[in-house]
Amino acid sequence: MLRAKFQFLIFPKLKAGKSRLKIMYFCPMIQETIVALATPAGAGAIAVIRLSGSDAITIASAIFHSVSGKALKDQATHTIHLGHIKDGQRVVDEVLASIFKNPRSYTGEDVVEISCHGSNYIQQEIIQLCLRKGARMATAGEFTLRAFINGKMDLSQAEAVADLIASDSEASHQLAIQQMRGGFSNEIKQLREELLNFASLIELELDFAEEDVAFANRDEFQKLITRITQVLKRLIDSFATGNVLKNGIPVAIVGEPNVGKSTLLNALLNEERAIVSDIAGTTRDTIEDELNIGGIAFRFIDTAGIRATSDTIEGLGIKKTFEKMEQAQVVLFLLSATQLLADKAVTQVEIEKIKNRHPQKTLVVVANKIDQVDSNAISKVKDIPLPQQTVIIPISAKTGEGVEDLKTKLLDFVNTGALRNNDTIVTNSRHYDALLKALEEIIRVQEGIDINLSSDLMAIDIRQALYHFGEITGQVTNDELLGNIFANFCIGK
Repeated sequence: MLRAKFQFLIFPKLKAGKSRLKIMYFCPMIQETIVALATPAGAGAIAVIRLSGSDAITIASAIFHSVSGKALKDQATHTIHLGHIKDGQRVVDEVLASIFKNPRSYTGEDVVEISCHGSNYIQQEIIQLCLRKGARMATAGEFTLRAFINGKMDLSQAEAVADLIASDSEASHQLAIQQMRGGFSNEIKQLREELLNFASLIELELDFAEEDVAFANRDEFQKLITRITQVLKRLIDSFATGNVLKNGIPVAIVGEPNVGKSTLLNALLNEERAIVSDIAGTTRDTIEDELNIGGIAFRFIDTAGIRATSDTIEGLGIKKTFEKMEQAQVVLFLLSATQLLADKAVTQVEIEKIKNRHPQKTLVVVANKIDQVDSNAISKVKDIPLPQQTVIIPISAKTGEGVEDLKTKLLDFVNTGALRNNDTIVTNSRHYDALLKALEEIIRVQEGIDINLSSDLMAIDIRQALYHFGEITGQVTNDELLGNIFANFCIGK
Protein backbone atom coordinates (compact mmCIF):
# COMPACT_ATOMS: atom_id res chain seq x y z
CA MET A 1 0.00 0.00 0.00
CA LEU A 2 2.85 2.36 0.90
CA ARG A 3 4.63 1.59 -2.34
CA ALA A 4 1.49 2.28 -4.38
CA LYS A 5 0.95 5.57 -2.57
CA PHE A 6 4.45 6.78 -3.39
CA GLN A 7 4.16 5.81 -7.03
CA PHE A 8 1.02 7.89 -7.30
CA LEU A 9 2.55 10.91 -5.60
CA ILE A 10 5.89 10.92 -7.31
CA PHE A 11 6.06 9.33 -10.71
CA PRO A 12 3.09 10.99 -12.44
CA LYS A 13 4.40 14.36 -11.27
CA LEU A 14 7.86 13.67 -12.65
CA LYS A 15 6.53 14.58 -16.08
CA ALA A 16 6.14 18.28 -16.62
CA GLY A 17 3.03 17.85 -18.74
CA LYS A 18 1.19 16.01 -15.95
CA SER A 19 2.05 18.71 -13.44
CA ARG A 20 0.88 21.42 -15.78
CA LEU A 21 -2.36 19.59 -16.55
CA LYS A 22 -3.00 19.55 -12.79
CA ILE A 23 -2.46 23.31 -12.62
CA MET A 24 -4.77 23.86 -15.58
CA TYR A 25 -7.44 21.82 -13.81
CA PHE A 26 -7.19 23.77 -10.57
CA CYS A 27 -6.77 27.18 -12.25
CA PRO A 28 -9.59 27.67 -14.77
CA MET A 29 -8.82 31.42 -14.70
CA ILE A 30 -5.63 30.56 -16.58
CA GLN A 31 -7.80 30.19 -19.71
CA GLU A 32 -8.86 33.86 -19.63
CA THR A 33 -7.14 36.66 -21.52
CA ILE A 34 -5.29 39.00 -19.17
CA VAL A 35 -4.11 42.60 -19.46
CA ALA A 36 -1.73 44.75 -17.41
CA LEU A 37 0.65 47.66 -17.60
CA ALA A 38 4.09 46.11 -18.26
CA THR A 39 6.08 49.30 -17.61
CA PRO A 40 6.34 51.09 -14.23
CA ALA A 41 3.28 53.01 -13.09
CA GLY A 42 3.37 56.78 -13.54
CA ALA A 43 3.80 59.25 -16.37
CA GLY A 44 6.67 58.79 -18.81
CA ALA A 45 7.61 59.07 -22.47
CA ILE A 46 6.01 55.73 -23.35
CA ALA A 47 4.17 52.90 -21.62
CA VAL A 48 3.62 49.28 -22.65
CA ILE A 49 0.32 47.49 -22.06
CA ARG A 50 0.47 43.72 -22.41
CA LEU A 51 -2.35 41.31 -23.36
CA SER A 52 -1.96 37.52 -23.19
CA GLY A 53 -4.43 34.72 -23.89
CA SER A 54 -6.43 33.07 -26.63
CA ASP A 55 -8.46 36.27 -27.25
CA ALA A 56 -5.54 38.71 -26.97
CA ILE A 57 -5.35 39.46 -30.71
CA THR A 58 -9.16 39.58 -31.07
CA ILE A 59 -9.49 42.08 -28.19
CA ALA A 60 -6.61 44.21 -29.51
CA SER A 61 -8.14 44.16 -33.02
CA ALA A 62 -11.42 45.51 -31.63
CA ILE A 63 -9.75 48.71 -30.33
CA PHE A 64 -6.74 49.07 -32.66
CA HIS A 65 -7.12 50.63 -36.11
CA SER A 66 -4.02 50.29 -38.29
CA VAL A 67 -3.00 53.20 -40.53
CA SER A 68 -2.60 50.59 -43.30
CA GLY A 69 -6.25 49.60 -42.92
CA LYS A 70 -5.32 45.93 -42.36
CA ALA A 71 -6.90 43.98 -39.49
CA LEU A 72 -4.50 43.14 -36.68
CA LYS A 73 -5.72 39.54 -36.47
CA ASP A 74 -4.63 38.93 -40.07
CA GLN A 75 -1.01 40.03 -39.50
CA ALA A 76 1.98 37.73 -39.09
CA THR A 77 3.59 36.97 -35.76
CA HIS A 78 6.51 39.10 -34.54
CA THR A 79 5.40 42.17 -36.46
CA ILE A 80 4.83 45.76 -35.30
CA HIS A 81 2.02 47.97 -36.60
CA LEU A 82 1.34 51.70 -36.38
CA GLY A 83 -2.22 52.74 -35.70
CA HIS A 84 -4.70 54.33 -33.33
CA ILE A 85 -6.55 53.10 -30.26
CA LYS A 86 -10.20 54.13 -30.60
CA ASP A 87 -13.14 54.10 -28.25
CA GLY A 88 -15.90 54.09 -30.87
CA GLN A 89 -15.04 57.10 -33.04
CA ARG A 90 -12.94 58.81 -30.36
CA VAL A 91 -9.18 58.53 -30.83
CA VAL A 92 -7.44 57.73 -27.53
CA ASP A 93 -3.84 57.61 -28.75
CA GLU A 94 -1.50 56.83 -31.63
CA VAL A 95 0.32 53.58 -30.75
CA LEU A 96 2.49 50.72 -31.93
CA ALA A 97 1.01 47.22 -31.59
CA SER A 98 3.38 44.24 -31.48
CA ILE A 99 2.02 40.75 -32.19
CA PHE A 100 3.47 37.49 -30.85
CA LYS A 101 1.46 34.40 -31.80
CA ASN A 102 1.56 31.19 -29.77
CA PRO A 103 3.71 29.34 -29.07
CA ARG A 104 6.44 31.84 -30.00
CA SER A 105 5.83 34.32 -27.21
CA TYR A 106 6.95 34.95 -23.64
CA THR A 107 3.88 33.25 -22.18
CA GLY A 108 3.45 30.63 -24.93
CA GLU A 109 0.04 32.19 -25.70
CA ASP A 110 -1.05 34.87 -28.16
CA VAL A 111 0.43 38.13 -26.89
CA VAL A 112 -0.12 41.73 -27.98
CA GLU A 113 1.96 44.59 -26.58
CA ILE A 114 0.64 48.11 -27.10
CA SER A 115 3.25 50.87 -26.87
CA CYS A 116 1.42 54.11 -26.14
CA HIS A 117 2.31 57.55 -24.81
CA GLY A 118 3.07 57.47 -21.09
CA SER A 119 0.17 59.58 -19.82
CA ASN A 120 -1.59 58.02 -16.83
CA TYR A 121 -4.91 58.89 -18.44
CA ILE A 122 -4.02 57.15 -21.73
CA GLN A 123 -2.75 54.04 -19.93
CA GLN A 124 -5.96 53.67 -17.95
CA GLU A 125 -8.19 54.39 -20.95
CA ILE A 126 -6.56 51.61 -23.00
CA ILE A 127 -6.66 49.12 -20.10
CA GLN A 128 -10.33 49.92 -19.47
CA LEU A 129 -11.11 49.39 -23.18
CA CYS A 130 -9.41 45.96 -23.04
CA LEU A 131 -11.41 45.06 -19.92
CA ARG A 132 -14.68 46.04 -21.59
CA LYS A 133 -13.80 43.86 -24.58
CA GLY A 134 -13.42 40.75 -22.40
CA ALA A 135 -9.98 40.80 -20.81
CA ARG A 136 -9.39 40.80 -17.07
CA MET A 137 -6.63 42.41 -14.99
CA ALA A 138 -3.58 40.19 -14.56
CA THR A 139 -2.52 39.21 -11.07
CA ALA A 140 1.07 39.57 -9.80
CA GLY A 141 3.42 37.43 -11.88
CA GLU A 142 0.64 35.90 -13.96
CA PHE A 143 2.41 36.39 -17.31
CA THR A 144 5.44 34.48 -16.00
CA LEU A 145 3.19 31.88 -14.36
CA ARG A 146 1.64 31.21 -17.77
CA ALA A 147 5.13 30.96 -19.29
CA PHE A 148 5.90 28.25 -16.70
CA ILE A 149 2.60 26.41 -17.25
CA ASN A 150 3.07 26.47 -21.02
CA GLY A 151 6.59 25.04 -20.79
CA LYS A 152 8.48 28.19 -21.80
CA MET A 153 10.61 27.96 -18.64
CA ASP A 154 10.87 25.85 -15.51
CA LEU A 155 10.11 27.10 -12.02
CA SER A 156 13.67 28.02 -11.07
CA GLN A 157 13.99 30.05 -14.29
CA ALA A 158 10.69 31.78 -13.54
CA GLU A 159 11.94 32.76 -10.09
CA ALA A 160 15.09 34.13 -11.72
CA VAL A 161 12.91 36.58 -13.67
CA ALA A 162 11.92 38.26 -10.39
CA ASP A 163 15.56 38.25 -9.26
CA LEU A 164 16.61 39.87 -12.54
CA ILE A 165 14.07 42.66 -12.13
CA ALA A 166 15.22 43.22 -8.53
CA SER A 167 18.97 43.06 -9.32
CA ASP A 168 20.79 46.27 -8.43
CA SER A 169 24.42 45.21 -8.84
CA GLU A 170 26.53 43.51 -11.49
CA ALA A 171 26.88 40.37 -9.35
CA SER A 172 23.16 39.95 -8.60
CA HIS A 173 22.37 40.63 -12.27
CA GLN A 174 24.86 37.99 -13.44
CA LEU A 175 23.49 35.41 -11.00
CA ALA A 176 19.91 36.03 -12.16
CA ILE A 177 20.87 35.86 -15.86
CA GLN A 178 22.74 32.60 -15.28
CA GLN A 179 19.76 31.03 -13.52
CA MET A 180 17.24 32.37 -16.04
CA ARG A 181 19.25 30.78 -18.86
CA GLY A 182 18.86 27.43 -17.10
CA GLY A 183 22.37 26.88 -15.70
CA PHE A 184 21.13 25.70 -12.30
CA SER A 185 18.01 23.85 -13.47
CA ASN A 186 19.90 22.00 -16.21
CA GLU A 187 22.32 20.61 -13.64
CA ILE A 188 19.43 19.51 -11.40
CA LYS A 189 17.48 18.00 -14.31
CA GLN A 190 20.47 15.95 -15.44
CA LEU A 191 21.05 14.51 -11.96
CA ARG A 192 17.36 13.83 -11.54
CA GLU A 193 17.07 12.06 -14.88
CA GLU A 194 20.01 9.77 -14.12
CA LEU A 195 18.58 8.98 -10.68
CA LEU A 196 15.14 8.41 -12.20
CA ASN A 197 16.59 5.85 -14.63
CA PHE A 198 18.05 3.86 -11.75
CA ALA A 199 14.85 4.29 -9.75
CA SER A 200 12.87 2.80 -12.63
CA LEU A 201 15.19 -0.24 -12.75
CA ILE A 202 14.90 -0.74 -8.99
CA GLU A 203 11.10 -0.44 -9.26
CA LEU A 204 11.26 -3.08 -11.99
CA GLU A 205 13.21 -5.39 -9.70
CA LEU A 206 10.32 -5.20 -7.21
CA ASP A 207 7.95 -6.59 -9.83
CA PHE A 208 10.29 -9.58 -10.31
CA ALA A 209 11.18 -10.00 -6.64
CA GLU A 210 10.32 -13.73 -6.64
CA GLU A 211 12.75 -14.40 -9.52
CA ASP A 212 15.60 -12.55 -7.68
CA VAL A 213 16.54 -10.60 -10.82
CA ALA A 214 18.82 -7.53 -10.61
CA PHE A 215 18.28 -4.91 -13.34
CA ALA A 216 20.19 -2.02 -11.72
CA ASN A 217 24.00 -2.27 -11.79
CA ARG A 218 24.90 -1.65 -8.14
CA ASP A 219 28.46 -0.44 -8.91
CA GLU A 220 27.17 2.16 -11.37
CA PHE A 221 24.45 3.11 -8.91
CA GLN A 222 27.08 3.66 -6.18
CA LYS A 223 29.08 5.93 -8.52
CA LEU A 224 25.94 7.95 -9.29
CA ILE A 225 25.03 8.37 -5.60
CA THR A 226 28.61 9.51 -4.84
CA ARG A 227 28.52 12.05 -7.67
CA ILE A 228 25.06 13.34 -6.67
CA THR A 229 26.26 13.75 -3.07
CA GLN A 230 29.27 15.78 -4.22
CA VAL A 231 27.19 18.02 -6.50
CA LEU A 232 24.53 18.62 -3.83
CA LYS A 233 27.16 19.55 -1.23
CA ARG A 234 28.79 21.96 -3.69
CA LEU A 235 25.45 23.60 -4.51
CA ILE A 236 24.50 23.83 -0.82
CA ASP A 237 27.88 25.41 0.04
CA SER A 238 27.44 27.94 -2.77
CA PHE A 239 24.33 29.36 -1.09
CA ALA A 240 26.40 31.35 1.42
CA THR A 241 28.19 33.10 -1.45
CA GLY A 242 25.03 33.42 -3.57
CA ASN A 243 23.01 34.96 -0.75
CA VAL A 244 25.72 37.57 -0.16
CA LEU A 245 26.09 38.43 -3.86
CA LYS A 246 22.33 38.67 -4.31
CA ASN A 247 21.41 40.68 -1.20
CA GLY A 248 24.60 42.63 -0.55
CA ILE A 249 27.25 42.33 2.16
CA PRO A 250 26.37 43.99 5.50
CA VAL A 251 29.35 45.90 6.93
CA ALA A 252 29.15 47.37 10.46
CA ILE A 253 31.33 50.41 11.23
CA VAL A 254 32.01 50.32 14.98
CA GLY A 255 34.31 52.03 17.48
CA GLU A 256 34.41 54.55 20.29
CA PRO A 257 32.79 58.00 19.90
CA ASN A 258 34.62 60.57 17.77
CA VAL A 259 36.95 58.16 15.97
CA GLY A 260 35.43 59.15 12.61
CA LYS A 261 32.80 56.50 11.89
CA SER A 262 30.31 58.94 10.33
CA THR A 263 33.12 60.67 8.43
CA LEU A 264 34.17 57.30 7.03
CA LEU A 265 30.60 56.50 5.94
CA ASN A 266 30.44 59.85 4.14
CA ALA A 267 33.84 59.22 2.51
CA LEU A 268 32.82 55.76 1.30
CA LEU A 269 29.53 57.02 -0.14
CA ASN A 270 31.09 60.29 -1.37
CA GLU A 271 28.22 62.30 0.08
CA GLU A 272 27.18 63.90 3.38
CA ARG A 273 25.01 61.02 4.51
CA ALA A 274 25.70 61.21 8.27
CA ILE A 275 25.99 64.22 10.57
CA VAL A 276 29.60 64.84 11.60
CA SER A 277 30.35 66.71 14.83
CA ASP A 278 33.16 67.10 17.38
CA ILE A 279 30.58 66.36 20.09
CA ALA A 280 30.96 62.77 21.30
CA GLY A 281 27.86 60.62 20.92
CA THR A 282 26.35 62.56 17.98
CA THR A 283 25.20 59.30 16.30
CA ARG A 284 22.44 57.87 18.49
CA ASP A 285 20.93 55.45 15.95
CA THR A 286 22.24 53.36 13.07
CA ILE A 287 22.53 54.91 9.61
CA GLU A 288 22.59 52.55 6.64
CA ASP A 289 23.35 53.02 2.96
CA GLU A 290 24.48 50.85 0.05
CA LEU A 291 27.57 51.18 -2.12
CA ASN A 292 28.50 49.22 -5.24
CA ILE A 293 32.16 48.21 -5.22
CA GLY A 294 33.43 46.26 -8.22
CA GLY A 295 29.92 45.07 -9.07
CA ILE A 296 29.24 43.85 -5.50
CA ALA A 297 26.71 45.59 -3.24
CA PHE A 298 27.92 46.48 0.26
CA ARG A 299 25.51 47.73 2.93
CA PHE A 300 27.43 50.01 5.28
CA ILE A 301 26.00 50.59 8.76
CA ASP A 302 27.22 53.56 10.79
CA THR A 303 26.64 52.81 14.48
CA ALA A 304 26.62 54.68 17.78
CA GLY A 305 30.02 54.99 19.51
CA ILE A 306 30.70 52.28 22.08
CA ARG A 307 31.34 53.68 25.57
CA ALA A 308 29.96 53.63 29.09
CA THR A 309 27.10 56.15 29.33
CA SER A 310 24.24 57.14 31.62
CA ASP A 311 22.29 58.66 28.71
CA THR A 312 19.26 56.41 28.10
CA ILE A 313 18.94 57.27 24.40
CA GLU A 314 22.64 56.85 23.72
CA GLY A 315 22.52 53.57 25.64
CA LEU A 316 19.80 52.28 23.31
CA GLY A 317 21.95 53.29 20.33
CA ILE A 318 24.93 51.36 21.75
CA LYS A 319 22.72 48.33 22.30
CA LYS A 320 21.69 48.53 18.62
CA THR A 321 25.37 48.74 17.68
CA PHE A 322 25.99 45.29 19.18
CA GLU A 323 22.89 43.96 17.37
CA LYS A 324 24.20 45.25 14.03
CA MET A 325 27.59 43.64 14.72
CA GLU A 326 25.79 40.31 15.10
CA GLN A 327 24.00 40.80 11.76
CA ALA A 328 27.03 42.05 9.82
CA GLN A 329 29.32 39.83 7.79
CA VAL A 330 32.23 42.27 8.01
CA VAL A 331 33.08 44.46 11.03
CA LEU A 332 35.14 47.63 10.50
CA PHE A 333 36.65 48.46 13.91
CA LEU A 334 37.61 52.11 13.75
CA LEU A 335 40.14 53.78 16.04
CA SER A 336 42.39 56.81 15.71
CA ALA A 337 45.98 56.26 14.62
CA THR A 338 47.23 58.47 17.48
CA GLN A 339 45.37 56.35 20.03
CA LEU A 340 46.70 53.15 18.45
CA LEU A 341 50.33 54.34 18.48
CA ALA A 342 50.06 55.82 21.98
CA ASP A 343 49.00 52.59 23.65
CA LYS A 344 49.48 49.49 21.50
CA ALA A 345 48.82 47.06 24.34
CA VAL A 346 45.38 48.51 25.17
CA THR A 347 44.52 48.58 21.46
CA GLN A 348 45.46 44.92 21.11
CA VAL A 349 43.21 44.01 24.03
CA GLU A 350 40.25 45.87 22.47
CA ILE A 351 40.80 44.15 19.12
CA GLU A 352 41.04 40.75 20.83
CA LYS A 353 37.74 41.42 22.65
CA ILE A 354 35.87 42.05 19.41
CA LYS A 355 37.51 39.08 17.67
CA ASN A 356 36.65 36.75 20.56
CA ARG A 357 33.08 38.05 20.61
CA HIS A 358 32.66 37.48 16.86
CA PRO A 359 35.20 34.76 15.90
CA GLN A 360 33.44 33.86 12.62
CA LYS A 361 33.23 37.42 11.28
CA THR A 362 35.75 39.19 9.09
CA LEU A 363 37.36 41.91 11.22
CA VAL A 364 39.10 44.87 9.61
CA VAL A 365 40.91 47.27 11.94
CA VAL A 366 40.84 50.75 10.44
CA ALA A 367 43.42 53.20 11.83
CA ASN A 368 41.79 56.55 11.03
CA LYS A 369 43.16 60.12 11.17
CA ILE A 370 46.59 59.30 9.75
CA ASP A 371 46.64 62.90 8.60
CA GLN A 372 47.26 63.79 12.26
CA VAL A 373 50.39 61.64 12.69
CA ASP A 374 53.90 61.80 11.27
CA SER A 375 54.25 60.03 7.92
CA ASN A 376 57.02 57.83 9.36
CA ALA A 377 54.62 56.61 12.05
CA ILE A 378 52.14 55.20 9.51
CA SER A 379 54.35 52.19 8.77
CA LYS A 380 54.43 51.42 12.51
CA VAL A 381 50.63 51.13 12.49
CA LYS A 382 50.83 48.07 10.27
CA ASP A 383 53.42 46.39 12.52
CA ILE A 384 51.04 45.93 15.45
CA PRO A 385 50.41 42.18 16.15
CA LEU A 386 46.81 41.23 15.37
CA PRO A 387 44.63 38.14 15.82
CA GLN A 388 44.59 35.62 12.98
CA GLN A 389 42.57 36.61 9.88
CA THR A 390 42.51 40.25 10.99
CA VAL A 391 43.96 43.06 8.88
CA ILE A 392 44.74 46.69 9.65
CA ILE A 393 44.35 49.51 7.15
CA PRO A 394 45.55 53.09 7.81
CA ILE A 395 43.27 55.79 6.36
CA SER A 396 42.19 59.37 6.69
CA ALA A 397 38.43 59.54 6.31
CA LYS A 398 38.74 63.33 6.32
CA THR A 399 41.15 63.61 3.36
CA GLY A 400 40.19 60.35 1.64
CA GLU A 401 43.68 58.86 1.87
CA GLY A 402 43.52 55.05 2.07
CA VAL A 403 39.75 54.86 1.50
CA GLU A 404 40.22 53.21 -1.92
CA ASP A 405 42.60 50.69 -0.32
CA LEU A 406 39.84 49.88 2.19
CA LYS A 407 37.34 49.32 -0.65
CA THR A 408 39.81 47.02 -2.42
CA LYS A 409 40.35 45.02 0.76
CA LEU A 410 36.58 44.63 1.27
CA LEU A 411 36.28 43.29 -2.27
CA ASP A 412 39.03 40.75 -1.56
CA PHE A 413 36.83 39.17 1.12
CA VAL A 414 34.14 38.28 -1.43
CA ASN A 415 34.55 34.95 -3.18
CA THR A 416 33.88 36.01 -6.78
CA GLY A 417 35.86 33.11 -8.27
CA ALA A 418 32.73 30.97 -8.76
CA LEU A 419 30.98 33.93 -10.37
CA ARG A 420 33.87 34.57 -12.77
CA ASN A 421 34.03 30.88 -13.71
CA ASN A 422 30.27 30.78 -14.38
CA ASP A 423 29.88 28.05 -11.75
CA THR A 424 26.35 27.32 -10.57
CA ILE A 425 25.57 29.40 -7.47
CA VAL A 426 22.40 28.91 -5.44
CA THR A 427 20.72 32.17 -4.37
CA ASN A 428 17.16 31.11 -3.60
CA SER A 429 16.30 29.95 -0.05
CA ARG A 430 13.54 27.65 -1.41
CA HIS A 431 16.07 25.90 -3.64
CA TYR A 432 18.52 25.70 -0.73
CA ASP A 433 15.91 24.03 1.46
CA ALA A 434 14.99 21.53 -1.29
CA LEU A 435 18.69 20.71 -1.84
CA LEU A 436 19.18 20.06 1.88
CA LYS A 437 16.20 17.69 1.90
CA ALA A 438 17.40 15.96 -1.28
CA LEU A 439 20.86 15.47 0.25
CA GLU A 440 19.29 14.02 3.39
CA GLU A 441 17.46 11.42 1.28
CA ILE A 442 20.56 10.65 -0.81
CA ILE A 443 22.53 10.05 2.40
CA ARG A 444 19.80 7.59 3.42
CA VAL A 445 20.15 5.86 0.05
CA GLN A 446 23.92 5.61 0.61
CA GLU A 447 23.34 4.14 4.06
CA GLY A 448 20.97 1.64 2.45
CA ILE A 449 23.66 0.61 -0.06
CA ASP A 450 26.20 0.20 2.76
CA ILE A 451 23.99 -2.20 4.73
CA ASN A 452 22.58 -3.90 1.61
CA LEU A 453 19.05 -2.67 2.29
CA SER A 454 16.24 -4.31 0.33
CA SER A 455 15.22 -2.62 -2.93
CA ASP A 456 11.67 -1.80 -1.81
CA LEU A 457 12.88 0.21 1.21
CA MET A 458 15.65 1.91 -0.76
CA ALA A 459 13.14 2.88 -3.45
CA ILE A 460 11.20 4.99 -0.91
CA ASP A 461 14.26 7.17 -0.20
CA ILE A 462 15.05 7.47 -3.92
CA ARG A 463 11.49 8.62 -4.66
CA GLN A 464 11.71 11.23 -1.92
CA ALA A 465 15.02 12.53 -3.34
CA LEU A 466 13.41 12.73 -6.79
CA TYR A 467 10.50 14.60 -5.26
CA HIS A 468 12.78 17.29 -3.78
CA PHE A 469 14.68 17.62 -7.08
CA GLY A 470 11.35 18.11 -8.83
CA GLU A 471 10.33 20.81 -6.34
CA ILE A 472 13.19 23.01 -7.58
CA THR A 473 12.33 22.89 -11.29
CA GLY A 474 8.55 22.70 -10.83
CA GLN A 475 8.13 19.15 -12.09
CA VAL A 476 6.53 18.55 -8.70
CA THR A 477 4.44 21.44 -7.43
CA ASN A 478 1.15 22.59 -5.96
CA ASP A 479 -1.08 25.64 -6.15
CA GLU A 480 0.01 26.99 -2.76
CA LEU A 481 3.70 26.92 -3.73
CA LEU A 482 3.02 28.70 -7.03
CA GLY A 483 0.88 31.26 -5.25
CA ASN A 484 3.68 32.06 -2.80
CA ILE A 485 6.30 32.37 -5.53
CA PHE A 486 4.39 34.50 -8.02
CA ALA A 487 2.80 36.74 -5.38
CA ASN A 488 6.24 38.38 -5.05
CA PHE A 489 6.30 39.40 -8.72
CA CYS A 490 5.28 42.80 -10.00
CA ILE A 491 2.03 43.20 -11.92
CA GLY A 492 2.63 42.96 -15.66
CA LYS A 493 5.46 40.42 -15.52
